[in-house]
Amino acid sequence: MNINAFFKFAERNTTAGTEIRAGITTFLMMAYIIVVNPGILSKSGMPFSGVLFATVLVCAISSIAMGLYANLPYGLAPGMGINAFFTFSLVLGMGIDWQTALGAVFVSGVLFMVLSLTGVRTEIVKAIPPPLRFGLAAGIGVFLALIGFQSAGFIVASPATLITFGPMNAVTLLFVAGLVITSALMLKKVPGALILGIFITSLLALAVSLAGPGAGWLDSPIVTLPEKVFAWPSLEVFLKLDIAGALTLGMIMPVFAFLFVDLFDSIASFVGISHVAGLVEKDGTPSNMGRALLVDAGSTTISGLFGSSSGTVYVESAAGIEEGGRTGLTAVVAGLLFLPFMFLSPLLSFIPEVATAPVLVLVGVFMAQPLMQINWKNLEEAIPAFLAVVLIPMTYSITQGVIWSFLIYTLIKLVLGKGKEVHWMLYIIDGFAVLSLCQPLI
Repeated sequence: MNINAFFKFAERNTTAGTEIRAGITTFLMMAYIIVVNPGILSKSGMPFSGVLFATVLVCAISSIAMGLYANLPYGLAPGMGINAFFTFSLVLGMGIDWQTALGAVFVSGVLFMVLSLTGVRTEIVKAIPPPLRFGLAAGIGVFLALIGFQSAGFIVASPATLITFGPMNAVTLLFVAGLVITSALMLKKVPGALILGIFITSLLALAVSLAGPGAGWLDSPIVTLPEKVFAWPSLEVFLKLDIAGALTLGMIMPVFAFLFVDLFDSIASFVGISHVAGLVEKDGTPSNMGRALLVDAGSTTISGLFGSSSGTVYVESAAGIEEGGRTGLTAVVAGLLFLPFMFLSPLLSFIPEVATAPVLVLVGVFMAQPLMQINWKNLEEAIPAFLAVVLIPMTYSITQGVIWSFLIYTLIKLVLGKGKEVHWMLYIIDGFAVLSLCQPLI
């Protein structure tokens, strides 16, 4: 197999070296999910080690499939937000056992497959007006930046103002140092700037952790070297789903909730990062959309089988795209890098949140670029696009940003007597959006 021809390096103006570097960057930005996802799902009673193994499998298989089948540089992993919905709404809130909840994930994945194979999901993407696509991309970028600031303690909760500037301490100073260093590396066009920024900030965090507690800078270390390197994978949740339980009458709304949250989170993420990557067709729709959505649907299906909440396209893929990733080799590399962590997961403890936070902020900068393509003087377009930008971070939910920007766009058109300009599929989406507002979505 000619790798250059298979991944179309020349057509997309890239090289194998650039794609490999981009794949490493994407992996580093997604790697936190290996520990975070089982941390959330284990609160439902699922064994931590079993979910960790499932998480690694979903990340690896889904990302490799995206690269080989769709030839796109998007990594996939169990989605943040929907894993919280799984744990806190379904299992702890509704009293559904985790085996049945996994069955609901699987059933929603099968429904995704049907929607993808019949072209319904493709029509949904085509129904999204360009201004909303640009607004969603920027909104996701601001969301990632908020997560970065929050994880570094630069922004904290406030009872008076909801959020506020955090206290100046060793962690926030490390974050600022990492942001400046990584920005400088990028401005100087140093190859692998984002990766270097992560590792340099991690090393600085280690140095501060070693000296900080004794000097009074820290109460406890930010990061420590792992106590062990090797850990055997666990099969405690593998194929433990209860499909029959998920197909009962009482599970209709939970399955619908999974379907809706995953559907719009994945579509919004997919549309957003495709515009940042420039991987769009002449009509503005994402390239290889049908294949990409089918892989995304397959990721949700295998998630239920392996023992995790739904898998989806990850917005952190934008970091690898900024490193130059434009083909499926980026996703393949990212997927392959997950596999060793079936056995080497303790090594991830060396990369602290303060090291990845600056990159999330910078990715937010990159993803804000589509805002320049919105006609801000045309309020019919500007108002719903702006809602997408602000509501995604303000509600801490991609789904809520999608729902309200879509609904307001449609209502504005109807009030102005321009209902015929709204794609017929968008009316159907709006109907499901209204229905979903009655459900406890994340």
